[in-house]
Amino acid sequence: MVKKMVQHLEYELKTFLGAITFYTIIPLPSQWPQLFQQLARWSPLLGIILGGGLGLTDIGFCFLGFPIAIRSALIVAVWLVLTGGLHLDGAIDTADGLGVTDSARRLQVMQDSVTGAFGVMAAVVILGLKTIALSEITNYRWFALMIAAGWGRWGHVVAIIFYPYLKPTGKGAFHKQSIQLPHDVFLGLGGLLTLSGLLILFNIHCLWLGVGVAVVGSTIAIITGFWFYKRLGGHTGDTYGAVIEWSEALILSILTCWFAT
Repeated sequence: MVKKMVQHLEYELKTFLGAITFYTIIPLPSQWPQLFQQLARWSPLLGIILGGGLGLTDIGFCFLGFPIAIRSALIVAVWLVLTGGLHLDGAIDTADGLGVTDSARRLQVMQDSVTGAFGVMAAVVILGLKTIALSEITNYRWFALMIAAGWGRWGHVVAIIFYPYLKPTGKGAFHKQSIQLPHDVFLGLGGLLTLSGLLILFNIHCLWLGVGVAVVGSTIAIITGFWFYKRLGGHTGDTYGAVIEWSEALILSILTCWFAT
């Protein structure tokens, strides 16, 4: 029994380390064993950790005296660098595909490495929304970053689970093949609800704020994935990235209503 538990924990740790390597550019020691299976379930927790790291970075920029607008732009830039542009690239390709009126050609256009006008516009809007929204968020900035990055990635897990994958192969196909219900949904969901619960625990006056953030985050994450499904009939690795990017941008935009002075 103990041996099985140890083996299970070793497996979980290896997949978590594999998720860090796949979803970010954070370097890990070469001797640390990694498995690239069942990675998507770790995505929301990685988002929470990433958001927390960005929050600490923001505090550092504040300590150095940077004004909030510059801090926000720098945080969005660091955010993009840490993910290697993986998700934004998917959002760009998805926008190019949706810009084609002929639905039969959409997947072909999305696979093209050349960035089109719609992709550029999507990138500008996403990065612009994130920067402007962060510039307006003056309270609980660390919490807003953790919430946006976490719920955005939970929406990506929901899209993997509930919607068909449009290609027989691709960079997102193995996510669909290895997903497990209900464990993979509730792992990230539990972490995100715990995050809201901790906010309430340390400040009971934030009760409705914690509940509202959870409702808004989950709703946007679900609706975003559903919207891409309705437009394309399913998902690809690119649309998984688009779900993350658009969810993050929209969640931060909504949070300006609560966390701005």
